[in-house]
Amino acid sequence: MKGLIIGATGATGKDLLAKLLEDEAFSEIHSFVRKPMSISHPKLHAHVVDFDTPEAWSDLLHGDVAFSCLGTTLAIAGSKEAQWRVDYDYQYAFAQQCKANGVPTFVLVSAAGATTQSKMFYNRMKGQLEDAVKALGFSCLLIFQPSVLVRKGSDRKGEQFGLKMIVLLNKIGLFKRYRPMSTAVLAERMRKEVATANKGIYTFTLDKIF
Repeated sequence: MKGLIIGATGATGKDLLAKLLEDEAFSEIHSFVRKPMSISHPKLHAHVVDFDTPEAWSDLLHGDVAFSCLGTTLAIAGSKEAQWRVDYDYQYAFAQQCKANGVPTFVLVSAAGATTQSKMFYNRMKGQLEDAVKALGFSCLLIFQPSVLVRKGSDRKGEQFGLKMIVLLNKIGLFKRYRPMSTAVLAERMRKEVATANKGIYTFTLDKIF
C-alpha cells in the first residue's frame, strides 16, 4: 500500500510514521511537512510544502490511505483563528484533495467530545471538521477520538500538570471518559484498523481505542 500523512512531525504522527515504516503492508509513505524531516528511510518520501497553498502539491496526493494527524494548541497558535487554520482548514483541504484524487481510505485524528453542538471552541471545531470530512464521501473513513494524549518526553508544564490531575481524578472514579492514552497506543490502533477496515464510516471513542 501507499500511504499519505500530514502531521508526521507531531507526537502522534511520529509514532504512527514509525509503525507504518515497519509495516510490510506499506511499500511507501509520503509525508507532507513544513520543514525537512530529520529521519530518512527507504520507504519514506518527505515533501516540504506550503499548507496555505494546497493546490500547488495536490498532484502528489495519490495513494491507498491518507492519515491526518495535524494539529496545534491555542497557546502555540496564538489565536482561535490561527488554530482553526491548522486544525480545520489545512486538514479539510488535505481530505478534500485526497478524495478528489481517488484515495479510498481516510484516517482522521479528532478529539473526545467532538461535536458541532459543543460550547467549547476546540470540541466544536473538531466536530465541524468531522462532519465536513464525512460529507466528502470516502469509501472508508476512520475517525479516532482520543482524550488526553501522553507524549514521550513532553516538557510542557501545563500539559504535565493537567495529566497529573486527570490521573488523580480517574483514581477516584471521575472523568473516566478523559483518561490518558499514550500516542503510541493510538498510533498502533490506527495502523491495525486500516489493515482490516471495510467500507463505511467508523468512529473510535476512547474505550474503543483502548
